[in-house]
Amino acid sequence: MAELIMIVDDEPGVRDLLRDTLRIAGFETIEADNGMSALTVLRSHKPELIIIDINMPLMDGFELVERLRSTGDQVPVLMLTARRDQQDISRGLTIGADDYVIKPFGLEELILRVKAIIRRSKKSIEALRILKCGPITLDEELHKVTFNENEVNLSPTEFRLLQMLIEKKGRVLSKTLLLDEVWGITFESESTVVDTYISYLRKKLHRDGYEGIKTIRGVGFQITEPKERA
Repeated sequence: MAELIMIVDDEPGVRDLLRDTLRIAGFETIEADNGMSALTVLRSHKPELIIIDINMPLMDGFELVERLRSTGDQVPVLMLTARRDQQDISRGLTIGADDYVIKPFGLEELILRVKAIIRRSKKSIEALRILKCGPITLDEELHKVTFNENEVNLSPTEFRLLQMLIEKKGRVLSKTLLLDEVWGITFESESTVVDTYISYLRKKLHRDGYEGIKTIRGVGFQITEPKERA
């Protein structure tokens, strides 16, 4: 059975292009022309992924994602933006989008990103564990992170990135490796998404003197145990 993708965009030409491209790639599609209509359609359909344009009437893409996440709906989201404004991109990722594509976009890249998001969303964790690094505890089964026993609210992508860092604690992980393992991006990309999410983790987990998420310039990122006090 073909996987179902939802397209939410107010431009008929864009919806037509995405529908035809996705169907050629083997997906089924449903559509909505704004956020309000999308919420109505979602009452009777459960897509594997939603492609959402940012700029739409009635309810824009940001508000739609916020509505979904506020109800606990963690369906993967790929956002479309016509602007290269880093604030737009950062806002989308912060509120729970999984990735973004800037218009005009290449159809091959779009399909690769769609497949990558779906692949990582379906990737099952075979051995659920409790991972620790200094004051941070990550419970894979409960999908819960605590800092000195106080719960820290992380998005699914932030959780997976932190999980990767702690699983390979002390090792320097390249941006290429993280893009592949966390975002499923296996093609050449200049995406700043890793740097953005590292900054989100630091804002939430660098506290009480702990600053264990390191940037190794020109190499990658690592997480380390706090230094022992003499």
